[in-house]
Amino acid sequence: MYKSTIGLLVCLSSFLGYAQQDSLTRKVKAALADKFPSTRVLNMEYKQLAPYNTTMRVAGSQESQQYRIKQLEQFRFDGNFELLKRRQWVLSTSLHYQLTSFNGGTAVQKPFVINSFSGDFHYQSIGMNLTHFKRLFNKAAVFNATISVDGSEQHFERVKGALSGILVVKHTVETTISLGVIAIIEPSVQVPVLPVFSYVRRFQNDWELDMTLPQRIYLKKQFLEHSRLSLGSQLNKTSFYIYDNPAHTYEFRQLEINSGLVYKRIFGGAFIGTLKAGMQNVFESRIFEKEKSFKNYSVDNTPKPSFYINAGVSFNPFYKK
Repeated sequence: MYKSTIGLLVCLSSFLGYAQQDSLTRKVKAALADKFPSTRVLNMEYKQLAPYNTTMRVAGSQESQQYRIKQLEQFRFDGNFELLKRRQWVLSTSLHYQLTSFNGGTAVQKPFVINSFSGDFHYQSIGMNLTHFKRLFNKAAVFNATISVDGSEQHFERVKGALSGILVVKHTVETTISLGVIAIIEPSVQVPVLPVFSYVRRFQNDWELDMTLPQRIYLKKQFLEHSRLSLGSQLNKTSFYIYDNPAHTYEFRQLEINSGLVYKRIFGGAFIGTLKAGMQNVFESRIFEKEKSFKNYSVDNTPKPSFYINAGVSFNPFYKK
């Protein structure tokens, strides 16, 4: 949830300085969808990792098991739809689905909470977003409230919420700087309150430095009319629920840093093709009971770095040249 909220606020704030409110929504959608594919009207991505080794350890003991993931594939779908728009308010809904498919190659021995890392794991969520625009201390500001429900193919599991705000402290042709904070309302979250810092610097010859901390940093280069190449890193999350008998529900949650190249190409004015490749380094990966927190985990997972490739296609009628 935090990633989409960061993207929403930072991109909204980048364009709050425009005087004409009628054009604000169009400009905001263009900037938001350009930076964050998951916020486009429709977005589909396929990701595959090269084989890698990982180590699982039970909490509170030194017992561990090493095994090899022969194949990991992911497919995700995102949909974002505006429901109601007023001069200073926007109500929208967001849909998310992710399929994670493992081929672990070997069985996981007890006392681990899963028997195998082979199989398909489904994760889905639906959310409602309410965004408010205003001026604060004579500077552009935006506030956002989000409520969502997530789960698996079997049933829904959690209700989550987030409150956030951001203030544009500087906005010129060359530079945009924004500061903000996000409060995530969910018992298992690692960091309930998260500061946000955004810095965009535009250079000559179509070079651009784009930072949204703590989520991403990219150096971008526009070439030809509808193509762009980027080099940098982005923080992503993989999450799904695991059922070990009807009485126990666990969540697998992994924070990963994907570093490498991103190539983007616009087709037909509204369709965007994206190709990404590089190395994935896992920051944290754990399995914990749904009723407990990420810190109070059952299994700690330590994957080795792995090469990844990601291909995606999006529909974005608000594309900004």
